[in-house]
Amino acid sequence: MKRIVVTGRSQCALEDIDDPRVADNYARVKIYSAPMCTEFHQFLSGDTGPLGGHEAAGEVVEVGPRATRVKPGDRVVVMPSSGCGVCDLCLSGDHIYCQDKKDPNVICGIETGTTTYAQYCVQQDWLLVPLPDDLSYDRASMACCGLGPAFNANHTMRVAATDTVLVSGLGPVGLGTAAIALYRGARVLGLEVNPYRIQLAREMGVAAVVDPTGDGALEEIMDLTEGKGVPKSVECSSAEMAPDFLVKAAARRGLIASPGWGGPMNAREINAKGLTVYGCWHWNHLQDTQAMMSTIRGAKSLLDKMITHTFPFSQVQQALETRSGSRCGKIILHPWED
Repeated sequence: MKRIVVTGRSQCALEDIDDPRVADNYARVKIYSAPMCTEFHQFLSGDTGPLGGHEAAGEVVEVGPRATRVKPGDRVVVMPSSGCGVCDLCLSGDHIYCQDKKDPNVICGIETGTTTYAQYCVQQDWLLVPLPDDLSYDRASMACCGLGPAFNANHTMRVAATDTVLVSGLGPVGLGTAAIALYRGARVLGLEVNPYRIQLAREMGVAAVVDPTGDGALEEIMDLTEGKGVPKSVECSSAEMAPDFLVKAAARRGLIASPGWGGPMNAREINAKGLTVYGCWHWNHLQDTQAMMSTIRGAKSLLDKMITHTFPFSQVQQALETRSGSRCGKIILHPWED
């Protein structure tokens, strides 16, 4: 198979390697859609070797002797990480927080197949989400990072048509958060400095976008919420100051969900306002698959705006340069296209 490797600073190439083997309850998936996430940082730094990747949708082509939940021919979305499958967190669907993760390299005796910037990957059968026939691989692949944390945030806060939601950072995760909130009928506000993404968010239906670095940013948010502050907000930027800005912008008894990995929040103000803060790394695929697929189906017109670029593997250099330049929404690679 082919996989992407970083060969130097801002340089990459395709490498031919052996297909990964399966064992135990692992399955081999032929990847048709591989969304891009934060791996462009490895590309920019020149950390040579296989490029990571943890998002994919594709077709099961081989299963291990203990794999019972999928079979060859099944269309699936590949969940990130590889939980133990037996702890309380894994059994409840929160495998992303598992403290005893499995190592597929050891179990399958392989050195490949654990990243998704490749034509094949391996994953445990219970971490492969069935894909409805009416959903394309590209749209369904958003059930990884494109919509995973966003779905968790909206679902946890029970975002509804009566809500105003502030999204901090309108990169791919933030755009996904906005898409789901808009699909649920909410009024969406944004915090962003990138002109391309501001325009994209407006085209999707975001009501107003505020520059969080401006001196009057907090006042603008208050003006947009009749001086009360935001009842529900989602931190997607991972900027150092962003989480505490959301605390300042929050309404009394407000809710904040954080898929982002930014800086600290002021505990005194959280307490004084009676705020509730949720960590929302990923979504619960064992409990919420039907709701996720319904959301993807219902929000497909918004997702089609959010997915701004697709590239064949032969154009991976251009794809990574585009992702690094931030003039994009979500980018998807197609490993089997030349």
